[in-house]
Amino acid sequence: MSELHGQPVEAAAGLSVRGADAVDQAAAASTRTAVTTAGIPGKLAAKDPTLWGPEAQDEARIRLGWVDTHTRSRELLPQLAELTSELADLDHVVLCGMGGSSLAPEVIARTLGRPLTILDTTDPGQIRAALADRLERTVVVVASKSGSTVETDSQRRAYWQAFLDAGMSEAEAGRHFVIVTDPGSPLAATAAEMGAFTVLADPNVGGRFAALTAFGLVPTALAGVEVAELLDQAEAFAGSLAAERDNPALALGAALGAAATAGRDKVALVSDGSGIDGLGDWAEQLIAESTGKSGIGILPVVVESPTSPGATGADILTISYGGALTAGELSGGERAGGTPDVAVNGPLGAQFLAWEYAVAVAGVVLGIDTFNQPNVTESKENTNKILASGAPTEQPSFTEGAIEVYAPADVPNDLAGALRWLIDGVDDDGYLAVMAYLDRGADAEAARLRPALAEAINPPVTFGWGPRFLHSTGQYHKGGPQVGSFLQLTGTVDVDLPVPGKPYSFGELQAAQAAGDRQALADRKRPVLRLHLTDRSAGVAQLLEAAGALPKRR
Repeated sequence: MSELHGQPVEAAAGLSVRGADAVDQAAAASTRTAVTTAGIPGKLAAKDPTLWGPEAQDEARIRLGWVDTHTRSRELLPQLAELTSELADLDHVVLCGMGGSSLAPEVIARTLGRPLTILDTTDPGQIRAALADRLERTVVVVASKSGSTVETDSQRRAYWQAFLDAGMSEAEAGRHFVIVTDPGSPLAATAAEMGAFTVLADPNVGGRFAALTAFGLVPTALAGVEVAELLDQAEAFAGSLAAERDNPALALGAALGAAATAGRDKVALVSDGSGIDGLGDWAEQLIAESTGKSGIGILPVVVESPTSPGATGADILTISYGGALTAGELSGGERAGGTPDVAVNGPLGAQFLAWEYAVAVAGVVLGIDTFNQPNVTESKENTNKILASGAPTEQPSFTEGAIEVYAPADVPNDLAGALRWLIDGVDDDGYLAVMAYLDRGADAEAARLRPALAEAINPPVTFGWGPRFLHSTGQYHKGGPQVGSFLQLTGTVDVDLPVPGKPYSFGELQAAQAAGDRQALADRKRPVLRLHLTDRSAGVAQLLEAAGALPKRR
């Protein structure tokens, strides 16, 4: 990685980008020059829908509201103040939402130290734990742009039934819900039937670009965040977006595009520890869903720390993010070459707008439609078919301890051998994705698999909780370069939970989602190894031990 100390800083409204010029200048031709010569900064700031080509124009025309949605979001502030006052006795805020409806609020709450329970899962254990937590003091924010997201609808049903089972009338239960959705969506009609509070979102902003709309602001305002400050930060930064110089978002976007077109099409996202918590998870979805399609794309890899394995590589652009860190404080830790290629520092509201703009610029450079997600529905359709017809009967290839292994016929009949088979099959320009359909709380140790496997393999390793990642990197897995190998983790459900009003349980829905995703990957002839944990805690420990013992692949 490049040495950032002493490099020029491009800054505006407290947000700085360092190292981007060096990335751009290392390419055969300057992407920054090409972008500015084409007048893209001014066109993007003016919401020109032609930038991504004629086929993308109709989609872009109704998806560019994020450029200035922070100004319209100010209209929400009186409603949010009234809502917060009205629900002051409900001090446990639960957000039911997927992808863009939950990732930004999670970053905001974590960064600003406000309690917010995120439910972006179908795992029955995780949902049961949430339902058992301070129910009488809970306000449930149900957030879905389309209003038809199966996970969110199932969670809403579970909470509604839990409130009724606790002795509340329907009118009393309705007071415990706040619905955030687009005007005219099915969820808006459901909210009226429930007697729930409704906040309508900006319909001209796609979900992954919706951080500064009602999707990002409603749950965090209820959790106690002064959301007007985020809008102030974005508004101050927005003045730089049309400029050809002193435009840090343009610098970041040009660096992303220049690196990807020069073969560095993976981006390691790492916090520098200076005050912004979890932005990588939000940026992961933004980058993966916006660029991973038509067989091309940029693969985001969320890395735990600057010293974690997988933060560097020949085809990896390493970007650190954080708050108001000065140039002299930049540190790469103890790992050799630990300084990031690019550092992005500044207030959270400006960060959201900067990354959205940068990814839109990268989409122009790559020649793809930044705003669609053509492959996201594939796993959903597979899931629906499985729920309707029943899951196919599968027999494990073998069982070792607390792990059932489901693998192709030519895979060795031991766990270590199966893992070696999978990682040895990853091409030098490929990647390994760990997909965990487990409980993000109770099974949190499973996330340690990413660095453990990254120690044994040079290509990047990603980690995603299912079905959360289906609304994020799931698009890249199916629509991006077909160079991925996949490790899917599932687990036995000890105590299931019905989805009220539906003929299936959460456990069955979770299993169908995992099977549907496996089918989508198998249809592309990608290597998939499924490990089913018959005892989750013991299985995770066994798997971590096996991964830690793997020899480094040469």
